Amino acid sequence: MMWGNASVVGNHSFLGLGDQYSLAELVYDHMQEGVLVLNDTGEIVDSNSSAEKITGYSGKELAGIHFQRLFYFHQEYSSIWNKIVKINKWSGETEKVRKNGEIYTDRMKIRKIDKDLHNVFFLVIFEDISPQKKSEKELRLADKIFENISEGILFTDAKGRILSVNPAFQIVTGYTEEEVIGKTPNMLQSGLHNDQFYRDMWREIGEKRRWRGEIWNKRKSGEVFPEWLTISSILDDEGTLTNYVAVFADISDQKQAEEKLRKLAHYDVLTGAANRYLLYKRLERLLITAKKYNQLLAVLFLDLDRFKLINDTLGHNYGDLLLKKVYSRLKGLLKNKDIIARLGGDEFVIVLPNIKHPREAVSVCKDIINSFQQPFLLHEQEVYTSTSIGVGLYPFDGEDIDSLIKHADRAMYQAKANGKNNFELYHTGLQIENETRQMVLENRLRKAVEKKELFLQYHPLVNVANGQVEGVEALLRWNSPELGLISPADFIPIAEETGLIVPISEWVIRQACDDIKKLHIVGYTGLKVSINISGIHFNQDDFVKNLTKIIQHTNIFPHCVDLELTESIIMPNAPEANNKLVKLKQMGIKLSIDDFGTGYSSLSYLHRLPIDSLKIDQSFIKKLSAYKEDASIVQAIITMAHTLNLVVVAEGVEQEKHLKFLAREKCNIIQGFYITKPLCWDDLLVFLETWDPQAIMK
Repeated sequence: MMWGNASVVGNHSFLGLGDQYSLAELVYDHMQEGVLVLNDTGEIVDSNSSAEKITGYSGKELAGIHFQRLFYFHQEYSSIWNKIVKINKWSGETEKVRKNGEIYTDRMKIRKIDKDLHNVFFLVIFEDISPQKKSEKELRLADKIFENISEGILFTDAKGRILSVNPAFQIVTGYTEEEVIGKTPNMLQSGLHNDQFYRDMWREIGEKRRWRGEIWNKRKSGEVFPEWLTISSILDDEGTLTNYVAVFADISDQKQAEEKLRKLAHYDVLTGAANRYLLYKRLERLLITAKKYNQLLAVLFLDLDRFKLINDTLGHNYGDLLLKKVYSRLKGLLKNKDIIARLGGDEFVIVLPNIKHPREAVSVCKDIINSFQQPFLLHEQEVYTSTSIGVGLYPFDGEDIDSLIKHADRAMYQAKANGKNNFELYHTGLQIENETRQMVLENRLRKAVEKKELFLQYHPLVNVANGQVEGVEALLRWNSPELGLISPADFIPIAEETGLIVPISEWVIRQACDDIKKLHIVGYTGLKVSINISGIHFNQDDFVKNLTKIIQHTNIFPHCVDLELTESIIMPNAPEANNKLVKLKQMGIKLSIDDFGTGYSSLSYLHRLPIDSLKIDQSFIKKLSAYKEDASIVQAIITMAHTLNLVVVAEGVEQEKHLKFLAREKCNIIQGFYITKPLCWDDLLVFLETWDPQAIMK
């Protein structure tokens, strides 16, 4: 390139060619490399069009800015400039940044040009080599992947001769690269696939340029193993086949895991008996056969007597061992065609297909009961247990799986009611209506926690001022397989009468704390959970101690737990109740008075209690628009609560006019069907994700 005697900077006059557009200027403007001219202080005085394209700056923008501004690392510029000052030139790669902030790599040369003692310039010639760098990086990455990928890879030519293999191939097959180069993949064939399998495979490769599937191959050691294989054709630019590439993964572990999962999915892990899923699948097929050929079929529902006593006395290890021994003994009494399944806990179901007469089922029941007369040896300790058995017969007691099992279960409970260690056949007279409902509910409720029939629903609590969800109230529900959904009004009194309310309440607290902790983890960190406390539970001497253990075990912040107690719980023994409330308050737990206005309403004592909020009973809210007296009561409660610096929660909000009234009266929190019905866990997550705080602000 020619460099003339330049005396003026700008508009390419540095070339010394005046106004005439010479060949030198043409090259200068159209050369692929970017060109910058710097003065002796490092400011840019001229640039060509390629420099503008590479840097993203226009010529006017480049003129006058300092060269350092183009560098991503300013210290890199300083190092280069110091070298230029010493030796008058520099070349190498640098990291620069475009006007839009994009970082790129260039190859740059700088040379000092002395026009005279007073005119010193620096010529910078550079090119963007980011694409080449990217290609080199991708090639290096491809090599690394080829070397380190866990899948085996082999390349062949168009005739199937192996050209190269990666380390994973050698590890999986046991062959070294030297042993396979030049040979064909046929050397790996296991012999388990016929010729048609390979013909189909190569036909698909020819048609679709790819085949993917499971295949069994053979290692160098002779061991046969399954692999997931993908074979792809490689074509050149003209569409001519040049190579094949095969990628495979050893799926031996996966196959073993699948078999293990199959067993887990179909068999009880503890005893090895069929589980509920497999029982239903097999029984479904047996019922089809029984219906087709008019066969009788018996379903026996077994429940061990006094199993809980053994479990609690000797420990769960002994209880588990007893269940194994029971399964083994039952299996020894049955034929190969019979099915034995464990539904959970100490409940087993036996299916006797194609029996000729109900007497066969009776005979089996007697054999089972008699066999239990012998003790079970558990770690050299003899243990005695008995069983109660209920029998359902197809087609007399039901023509579907659920009916037969349900009726056999009812018959089993009747056998227990008749003194245990007995069996009972289901019949029309053994209906739930003929049993004392109290007894049935109590019997079912005793096992409801163990059978996981109890569950929680959550009713959101929404801040009236900003529409945000402040928390949720945990509501106990019971879904009995035999009785369906049972109202809390029906089973809570029974739980309190029998003392079951204490373990049930502790389960509720644990579950609610676990669930709110999960909500905190997924991002709803400010949510509180309100839990209704039974008076019987609250009056237990160890209530505070056990509650503390639960909160510590679930690792939840105490201030996220709000205990709801009614006035009828606190007021009868207010001093003692207050002592417990103070301890709870010192832990950081929130306290609320539930159903306010329906109990003692002792205002003289209310202000002494360490409570945080009052919850107005829904009976007052529902009648807001109908009775002025109820509206006045609600207004009075809100005013009084605010005077005592208490938060006011209104439950039973079902209409927009309820909301408007409460908002006007400065009620803090609302809850009710106007917002949503109580929600199960999955529905609660959806509600929280989709809730619009503006929904109640409009």
